[in-house]
Amino acid sequence: APKTTSNVDYRGCLQGKGAHTVWIGDVLTRKVAEDIETYEANKNLVLTDGCQADPVPNLEIETGEIAGAGHSSSTGRFDGEQLFYLRSRGIPEDGARRLVVRGFFADIIRRIGVPDIEARMMETVEAELELMASIPSHNEAHA
Repeated sequence: APKTTSNVDYRGCLQGKGAHTVWIGDVLTRKVAEDIETYEANKNLVLTDGCQADPVPNLEIETGEIAGAGHSSSTGRFDGEQLFYLRSRGIPEDGARRLVVRGFFADIIRRIGVPDIEARMMETVEAELELMASIPSHNEAHA
């Protein structure tokens, strides 16, 4: 539809040997969709060794009359500086790791705008964080 906005924001968090994700973002802008703005982003957080993220952002634009379009993708390891900062404030490593992951997902979940869905999504994140506590961190695996 003309004069619309589309934002795709996909997040992934990988842990455990052999964890693998493939994201193929495919935004198709038809000829009738003039004066639109579209953006797609993929962000992956790798928590342990042996994980792989394969993002493939893709835009198909059939008109030259758009306001803007773009895509991005990033995959990064757990930030040791964040961990150091939180631990220097007295937060145990497990709790610090959980805070970072919770924030990674809360950033996108809070934009949903439907409180019941936001609550269910955060409950799902919390359940996964409970599982995360049972997987050794990068430092523990190499100690």
